Amino acid sequence: MKKHQILSVLLLLCITVSAQFTQKNLPYAYNDLEPFIDAQTMEIHYSKHHAAYVKNLNAAITGTAAEKMTIEEILSSVSKLSTAIRNNAGGHYNHEFFWSALTPEKNTIPSADLQKAIQERFTSLDALKEKINQTAISRFGSGWVWLYVSQQGKLEICTTANQDNPLMDIAENKGTPIFGIDVWEHAYYLKYQNKRPDYLIAVWNVVNWNQVSANYAAALKKMK
Repeated sequence: MKKHQILSVLLLLCITVSAQFTQKNLPYAYNDLEPFIDAQTMEIHYSKHHAAYVKNLNAAITGTAAEKMTIEEILSSVSKLSTAIRNNAGGHYNHEFFWSALTPEKNTIPSADLQKAIQERFTSLDALKEKINQTAISRFGSGWVWLYVSQQGKLEICTTANQDNPLMDIAENKGTPIFGIDVWEHAYYLKYQNKRPDYLIAVWNVVNWNQVSANYAAALKKMK
């Protein structure tokens, strides 16, 4: 093998190693969530915003201890890492989590275990939705609203600023997310403009309760 060929192979290997995190394909087409989330928003959100978090995360971790960490390990130790890693790791994780919890499939419902937990904590599914909506509306500026399992094993609701989430060691409300809604304006502005409440109401029509239920079961198992 000639010298320039060896250098090309080494360069390719370096690029491959540094690109630890990749963006999963969406489990549906851009227009599959219409009319609740429009195709243009989905395309820009996924191919521009989320893609940028992945690219910037890989750049930020290169040459650091985080290069060998899983995304969960990074989130649980962001207090020891750079702001760039914190922001982009959160952005990548949060968006992958969000996409997986949406579906064009109609009439999915919470599992029996999750339904029971919701009723015990919030009295009903409608009451839970209203509480999440109101909490999301109260988030000033950009961020997320979360339904999560607390360290005590209880369902709780919180918001986080920017791309933070309850898995982070700097989180005010720590726990394991089972559902989250992006309330950055880029998630809804093309269709809903400044009407965040309308966007929040619409999102419930495309929630993948099968995935949320699986997230709940996994969160409980994680505590054992």
